[in-house]
Amino acid sequence: MIIKNVSLETVCGVTSKLPDSKYPEIAFAGKSNVGKSSLINALMNRKSLARTSSQPGKTQTINYYNINDALYFVDLPGYGYAQANEHVKAQWGKMIEDYLHKSKQLKLVFLLVDIRHAPSNNDCIMYDWICNRGYKPVIIATKLDKINRSQVQKQLKLIRTTLQVLDGTVIIPFSASTKQGREEIYELIDTLLENTQTESTIDN
Repeated sequence: MIIKNVSLETVCGVTSKLPDSKYPEIAFAGKSNVGKSSLINALMNRKSLARTSSQPGKTQTINYYNINDALYFVDLPGYGYAQANEHVKAQWGKMIEDYLHKSKQLKLVFLLVDIRHAPSNNDCIMYDWICNRGYKPVIIATKLDKINRSQVQKQLKLIRTTLQVLDGTVIIPFSASTKQGREEIYELIDTLLENTQTESTIDN
């Protein structure tokens, strides 16, 4: 995948209506501080278009990034930030659930989990939400550079068993600093776009 142009096109808040997209959408879900913005920036080949923050829970909107006028990366609000009040947590949950339910162009969901730890209860709930909407999420195990290479398989097994993933679920270890895992993610996106174009040709 070659990134030619990217732009932050639409920002949706709690009361905003989701845009009527004409391009396929790939959504990114994950708890606050899991490295979602860092992953999106790495995929877009930009240093800071997706805003990273030392303050978890900063992303409170759904952000649509136009990629090559061919697809959207959709950055969903980070969930599970302990310092947020219950009302704010409920709003984030509703925004994410509404998006999963209402988006007509959503083709793939990347669910990010921190490879260093067992997935949290919120991660398990999010995984179930995504599956219940009929999607088979790809798990991105972030912060790969923070653990020893000898620990990787053990941690991936922990992620699989804790989330109780469906058979055939793809899990990609990823490091924002070394970019390990980025090519595998690009390959998935390229395959998705090829399949979408084929379906569009058949429908026409």
